[in-house]
Amino acid sequence: MNRVIIEEAVRRVSDRLKNLQRPDWEQAALGEVTGAEERRHLGLFPRDFGMEPWDWPQGVGLYGMQKFYKATGDKTIEEYLCSWFAGHMKDIPRRNINTTCPLLTLADYAGKDPAYEQLCNDWAKWLMEELPRTKERGFQHTTTKDAAAGTLNMNENQIWIDTLFMTVLFLAKWGVHTGNKAYMEEAEHQFLMMIKYLYEKKAGLFYHAWSFTEMGNFGEVFWCRGNSWYTAASMDFIQTMGEHLDGAIKEILIDTFKAQVDRLRELQDSGGLWHTVLDDPDSYVETSGSAAITYGILRGIHTGVLGREYEDTAKKALEGILGQIAEDGTVKMVSAGTAVGRDAEHYKGIRIAPMAYGQSLCIMALAEALQDIN
Repeated sequence: MNRVIIEEAVRRVSDRLKNLQRPDWEQAALGEVTGAEERRHLGLFPRDFGMEPWDWPQGVGLYGMQKFYKATGDKTIEEYLCSWFAGHMKDIPRRNINTTCPLLTLADYAGKDPAYEQLCNDWAKWLMEELPRTKERGFQHTTTKDAAAGTLNMNENQIWIDTLFMTVLFLAKWGVHTGNKAYMEEAEHQFLMMIKYLYEKKAGLFYHAWSFTEMGNFGEVFWCRGNSWYTAASMDFIQTMGEHLDGAIKEILIDTFKAQVDRLRELQDSGGLWHTVLDDPDSYVETSGSAAITYGILRGIHTGVLGREYEDTAKKALEGILGQIAEDGTVKMVSAGTAVGRDAEHYKGIRIAPMAYGQSLCIMALAEALQDIN
């Protein structure tokens, strides 16, 4: 891969991320549906499009931009991150799983401002003591319902694979930063919970969620972006925890990761990406999940978890990602926000639109690819 091409693509995507607006078709689409629940099932969440709110799409966006800064040393990227946090500290929404995500990047800037340190401390304590739990102490996947009203979707007694990236990575990072063993052990526990209840061993893939009320995995669908949260988060979790990670738990995480990647290699589309329902070739190829999968595979190669025989898979995926980047830096074929579905048709029916997390996950994959290119 050509470094000039990759860097130019990352810059276009990041510039577009900083200026991403809600799509022109949004109002027309909203006029087509009558209720909030129907909008939710189509993925019509206004908070997902740009970098203005404080929620998970922006948290993923910030994390991707930070990866870009670390790969290139471009100070303008770090200036953007610092400016974003400074401008958002007075308007922090109600705490839940998804609004935790921006702290994954903020934690690295805690030394720059006592207010950042205090927020991370308070939030980590809240996760441990006040966040709603499922049976077996799982992190209940609470999300924002109406930010202005401060209401939540409680998703009672449910764990979602998304939680690993949105919340658990931050708790692990803050545990290491503060030397808090309880935080690190809780992060380990949440990873093991996801493997226990969401990983389907015969398929080598993850379901989206588990309900302790229904004692089931909803539609038992292998959703692309859901699987990608584990592919990406597991590698960063292992690096973050370092010597603090229990050896046996590390082996379980890696064995699961490798089995998942082997299955993903079998399901990779001829164009390099993966389908939004991984084992359904009739579903559309989806760029954000494919990018997070690519990032995870590259991290696996670079850390020695995966052998070099996986490079062809990563290269093919990178070519597919580059093919989805428009001239203005917009990442195409990104599925909108996705609640848990009861069947594959739910995931196949989610709207496609430019999203902050779609931009960011592509940045992460491309920035990681720069490690291999002189």
